[in-house]
Amino acid sequence: MPSRNPFGGREFGLRVFSGLVLAVIVVSALVLGGWPFALIWLAAGIVGSAEWIGMSRVLPAKPAAGIIAATLLGLVVCLEGDIAPALPLGLLGLGILALALVARGWRGRLRAICGLLGAVVIALVPTALRDDPGIGILGPAWMFAVVWSTDIVAYFTGRTFGGPKLMPKVSPKKTWSGALGGLAAGTLMGVGAVALARQYGWSSLAATHLGLVALASATASILSQGGDLVESALKRIHGVKDSGRSIPGHGGVMDRLDGFFAVALLAGLYLILRRLIAA
Repeated sequence: MPSRNPFGGREFGLRVFSGLVLAVIVVSALVLGGWPFALIWLAAGIVGSAEWIGMSRVLPAKPAAGIIAATLLGLVVCLEGDIAPALPLGLLGLGILALALVARGWRGRLRAICGLLGAVVIALVPTALRDDPGIGILGPAWMFAVVWSTDIVAYFTGRTFGGPKLMPKVSPKKTWSGALGGLAAGTLMGVGAVALARQYGWSSLAATHLGLVALASATASILSQGGDLVESALKRIHGVKDSGRSIPGHGGVMDRLDGFFAVALLAGLYLILRRLIAA
C-alpha cells in the first residue's frame, strides 16, 4: 500500500532544512566559481573518502584518510593553477602508491585506492566543468538540476503512489513509480537547465540540440538512481545504516552524493573525450 503521507514529521523537516542550507551554499559557490566552488568539492571529497575508509574498515584508517586528503588537495591546487597534466597524474600515482604501502591486506589496499579514485571524481569533475570556458556554469548546474530533481521527485512519487518495489533486497523503500517519476523529472529539468542557459547566453554548450540533451539527461537520471542503489548495496555489505552523520537528516556525504557521483563519472568521461577531440 502506498503511504498516505509522504512527509515524515520531524526527521523529514530536518532533512528539508539541511538540504536547503546545503543547496544555498553550493549554488552560491557555483555562481562565484573559482576557489569557493573548488573548496566545496574538495571538502566533499575528503569527508566522503573518510566515511568510506571508516565504513569499509580500511586499516590504519587515519593514515589512509590523510593520504587521500593530501592527494586531493594537491590535485585541486593543480587544477586551479592550470598546471600541465603530467604533475597531477604523477601526484595521483604517488597517492595510490602510498595507500598501497600503508593499507593492510589486498582488500584494504583495494578499498583505500577505490576511496581515493572516487574522491577524485567528486573533488575534480564539478570544478573542472565550472572552469572550462566552453562549459562554465551550465555543466554543474545541469548536474544539480538532473540529480536533485530525480532524487526529490522519486521520493515523493514513490511515497505517494507506492507499487512494485524496484530492488527490495537492496533498498526496500524504492519503487518503480518513484524511479519513473524521478526519470521524468530529471529529464525535464535537465532540458530546462540547458534551455534557460541558451536564453541567457550562459554557455556555448547550451546550443546543443535539445533532443540530445534530453537523452543525456535521461541517462544521467538513470545513473543517479543506480548510484543510490549501489551505495545502498555497499552499506548492506558493510552492515551500516548511513555512511556517516555529517549532514543532519541525510546521514553522511556519501549518502548525499551517491547519485551525484554516478553522474560525475559520466560528466568526467565527457570532459576527457572533449579534450581528446580538441587536442
